[in-house]
Amino acid sequence: MSIKIVRRSLQDIGWGYSPSGDGPFPAIMLLHGSDGRWSGWSYRNAALFAACGFLAIPFGYSNGGNSWNAGNIVDVSLDKTAEALLALRSHELSGNKIGLYGVSRGAEHALLLVSLMTRDRMAGLPDAVAVHSPPDVICGAFDAKMWRDSGDPGWQPWDPGKRAWTWRGSSNELLPSIPIEIERFDGPIFISHGTQDKVWSAEMTRRLSGRLISHGRNPEVHLYEGEDHGLSSDGENRHYELLTKFFVRHLA
Repeated sequence: MSIKIVRRSLQDIGWGYSPSGDGPFPAIMLLHGSDGRWSGWSYRNAALFAACGFLAIPFGYSNGGNSWNAGNIVDVSLDKTAEALLALRSHELSGNKIGLYGVSRGAEHALLLVSLMTRDRMAGLPDAVAVHSPPDVICGAFDAKMWRDSGDPGWQPWDPGKRAWTWRGSSNELLPSIPIEIERFDGPIFISHGTQDKVWSAEMTRRLSGRLISHGRNPEVHLYEGEDHGLSSDGENRHYELLTKFFVRHLA
């Protein structure tokens, strides 16, 4: 029996998976959440996309960390992600279209990046964007050290003065609580959320959807009844069925 998917390394972008063969393949860049670049969830998700015919490359944007520590999302340069998207689009393994998929903080990252790229009329915009459990506003910085037990020598209190993102070298316009203006983007958008999400309320997705519709957009929105921030087996199976169909329609 031959292996149907293979690992791929793309210079200046990262590594992920695709079907075996020479390609090209419709491509998807994945953005992790506060679990960080080392946790492995994005790579598992990339393998699922590869099994459906996509070149799927996680982009590790968090700072620091290792296999035991998620690192942080502090002053992360969104410009670097824009550059990675452009590099993915121009890679010989990539087909004519690329997608962007983010989860949790990665969903925030994806929506914010695309809104800024659209505003600034930058080249390299994704052809379709999908997010799961997104916030509708910019959130503050995250450092895994805040989530250690109080009393742990490495524990640190949350610092509200720190910011998560920078754009063109500055965070001045990316303050926490500012709405993410994804309504600027006129391409296909998939948004999903568990109705019992205890991290970020599903009301955030409802507000995003309402704003998009009021601006004449037509987002594909799925609210998974009874699901939390992390999906159950049945919820995840349903989610990936809907998600892969979305990307097949808009990229393949």
